[in-house]
Order: sequence, then C-alpha cells, then structure tokens
Amino acid sequence: MTQAGPNTVQPSSRATRLGHWSLRVALAALAVAAIGLTLARYDMIPKLTGFSALLAGGLVAIAALIAGLASLIAGRKAVYPGRSKAWAGLALALLYVGFLGTRPLVAGDVPSIHDVTTDLANPPQFAVLPLRADNLVGVGTAENWRKIHAQAYGDLGPVTLPQPVPVVTERAVRLAEEAGWKIASADPARGIVEATASVSYIRFHDDVVIRITPVGDGTSSRVDMRSVSRVGVGDLGVNARRIGDFLKQLSDA
Repeated sequence: MTQAGPNTVQPSSRATRLGHWSLRVALAALAVAAIGLTLARYDMIPKLTGFSALLAGGLVAIAALIAGLASLIAGRKAVYPGRSKAWAGLALALLYVGFLGTRPLVAGDVPSIHDVTTDLANPPQFAVLPLRADNLVGVGTAENWRKIHAQAYGDLGPVTLPQPVPVVTERAVRLAEEAGWKIASADPARGIVEATASVSYIRFHDDVVIRITPVGDGTSSRVDMRSVSRVGVGDLGVNARRIGDFLKQLSDA
C-alpha cells in the first residue's frame, strides 16, 4: 500500500480548501454587487457603472460555482470539513447566476428602445425636464424608432375619460405622487404634467410627460403619455409597462 508523502495533498484537504474558497468567493460576488448598486443608488458613481458591478459580480459567482463543484467532486469519496461550505457557496452562486440569467426571460421579447409613447405621430413634449441629448441612440433615426415602437407596442394608445382637462390633470398628479414620482411641473389649465420615476434598487431615473387635451365640447379628455429612460439603450419594457399601468389606474380611478 502506497502512503502519501509529506508534500502530497490529500483529496479531502484539497476539497476542504476549495469548499472554503467557494463560499468566500460567492460572498465576495454578493459584496461586489451590493457595493456597486448602493453607490449608484445614491449617485456616488454613475448608474450604468453600478449596474456593471452587478454583472461583474456574476462573473465572480461563476468562479465560486466552479470552486464549489470542484470541491464536491474532489471530496466525493470522503467526509471532509469543507463540504457544507462548498454546498453553501454553490447555492449562493447558483442563486446569483440564476437571477441574472432569468432577467432577459422576465423582460420578454421587448425591443432595445428607451423612449415609449402613446402617440407616435405627435409625442408629448417635455418643457421643464430635458430630453436626453442622445435620445436616438440604438435606433439611429426617428423613423426607425417609430417603426420599432409600432411593431413592439402597437396596442399602446391613449385613453379618453369623461371629465374635463383640469379634473383629469389633478387626478393624474395625485396618482403620480402616490406612485412616488417626483413632480417637476403640473399645469391643470394646459393639461400638462412632467415627473420623474425611479426604477429598481439602483434608482434608474425615467422622465414622464402626460398630455391631457379636450375632446368634443371639452367635457371629456384624451390622455397621452411618454416615458423616457435617462440612461441606457433598452429599458426591458419598463416604460411601456409604466404607461399601460398608469393609464389603467387613471381610467379606473
């Protein structure tokens, strides 16, 4: 029977070290993401930089996943102290990587645009909040944007309510405030509301303009909306969902 020499690494010893590293690296991945997202949340670093930290943490989590699997394989025929840590690191890494992997599935088949409206022919215009200078990034031209928008959100349109413009405007402001939006401007006489909404823990900012115009003799109102992300190319469908949800709530109020 051959005995291991003084410099030989036993499988259980290797598995224990890998198990310890798996948990440490998985915790490091969570720390990278948490620090980056928190700094971005409070605007200490750019929003996209904070989001990149989330993706970078995913790469670190993959390393933890590999270390955990290697630990369990190396110690498959032994009982070793690091097994529980290997399983813990593996579980944390799987949850992290799984979360990132499901984001595209949650978003569904949405286009890479960040400017969504109920009126493609005459989108509501911002007067107080500035429209981002690179608003056509990712689409090139306004015509391309309209084409992509129409294909993706052809069912998104205005609503008509049986109240005059000032009444509907006041209701829209109230709903926006209840949603936590920061009101930048509200003019019941003209039927214009501008506000900023925040998205997710990182607080991505999206600017919203609501345009309310009289219909017929003025006893009814048409409500159009536009929601634009301040950063990024795509929005994972957030702006369209915001408009759809808001108009439904406004109609039901």
